[in-house]
Amino acid sequence: MAIDKNLPAWQVLGVAIRSEIDAAAFYTRLQGRVKNVLLVQKLKFLALEEEHHKKILERLLGQKYPEKPKEVPESSLMPPIGVSLGPEPTVPGLFEAALKAEEAAEAYYNEAGERVEDEAGRRILAYLGRVERSHQAMIKSELELLRKFPDYYSVEDFHIGQDLFHVGP
Repeated sequence: MAIDKNLPAWQVLGVAIRSEIDAAAFYTRLQGRVKNVLLVQKLKFLALEEEHHKKILERLLGQKYPEKPKEVPESSLMPPIGVSLGPEPTVPGLFEAALKAEEAAEAYYNEAGERVEDEAGRRILAYLGRVERSHQAMIKSELELLRKFPDYYSVEDFHIGQDLFHVGP
């Protein structure tokens, strides 16, 4: 996502904070659509990661721009995860949307890193971009499982012989 060149650096951080808040909320809500205990744990991990990113960004904002307001925008300039999916999205559709959002977040952090004037800020934003890429790898792996085993997310525990096909007479 291209960052508005007129947006001051401190507001770029505010947009990133809002995005992390929205992503954590998305992963928390998605947990309610999933029964597989391992997948729920992965979604909890992703939500926790996004919360951690928010704290890092808030600290960076406070350190670099102590005189600027700390309020973040009510809504992100980046599109919310799943905005184009309609009222009843499928779980695989939600994972696809999450993948696109993680890709957009990585691009945003990479571009924001180019605008930051100090090396420490660049390193933090580069780190966040790389973590978003690791989230993409996790989501791609889950999407592959969802495609191969459509019931994967809707069973509490994943037992090939019991939950996915009938063996016997």
